[in-house]
Amino acid sequence: MKVKDIIAAIEEFAPANIQAEYDNTGLQVGSPEQEVHGLLIGFDCTAALVEEAVRHGCDMILTHHPLIYHPLRNLYPEDPGAAAVIAAVRNGVAVYGCHTSVDKTPGGVSFALAGKLGLQNVKVLDPEDGGVGFGAVGDLPEALPALEAVALVKKALGTPAVRCSAPVEGSVSRIAVCGGSGTSLIPAAMKAGAQMYVCGDISYHYFFQPEGFMVVDAGHFETEVEITKVLLSVIRKKFPTFVSLISENIGKANPVNYL
Repeated sequence: MKVKDIIAAIEEFAPANIQAEYDNTGLQVGSPEQEVHGLLIGFDCTAALVEEAVRHGCDMILTHHPLIYHPLRNLYPEDPGAAAVIAAVRNGVAVYGCHTSVDKTPGGVSFALAGKLGLQNVKVLDPEDGGVGFGAVGDLPEALPALEAVALVKKALGTPAVRCSAPVEGSVSRIAVCGGSGTSLIPAAMKAGAQMYVCGDISYHYFFQPEGFMVVDAGHFETEVEITKVLLSVIRKKFPTFVSLISENIGKANPVNYL
């Protein structure tokens, strides 16, 4: 097995060419011709994740967030991002990050989030040509009072707290979602007829919303981490006997702490 074989399987599911213009989805470290004996899937590529890969005999890492997103101006080992690059190169571990490609593909990040919430009739929230696009929108099996819908989000995502705008007075039957930073899709969520919009990274002023619509900031990590299971499924379906696993520390990988 070679790195390029793993990449082909990933990009069959989520083609790199659908990524956003600002993104850096793709192979971050290593060569497409490099031999691979095991794959470790994580959320962010850190030096600790590289160490875990080496410990498990995995010479390739697949993450959601790209290891190199902004240009690197130095490789100081004291910098967490640079330390991960150094560790990967030193240990011969290839690193591929599939970021907005899996954000935009149907069945990707937002569809996984919709699945966690039990939504039905799910479709792309902000469609582009080719049927791809950011976000998803769907219907609850039955309408819920707003506070019960919020409780559903917290339970489904395993988070102790969420940030919300004023709860709608009526029931919630239609929910729009976007894994990760999703503020820009608030108008699309309204247009899609959703009473609730769930995403991450909402800033203060966006919590002022009109009557009948509310936003829920459930966290960047919490709304995206389910994609690791999707990626594992993609690889195992394509290569059922190949060694592929999710990081044993994925549940502790969120850099945000609730104290």
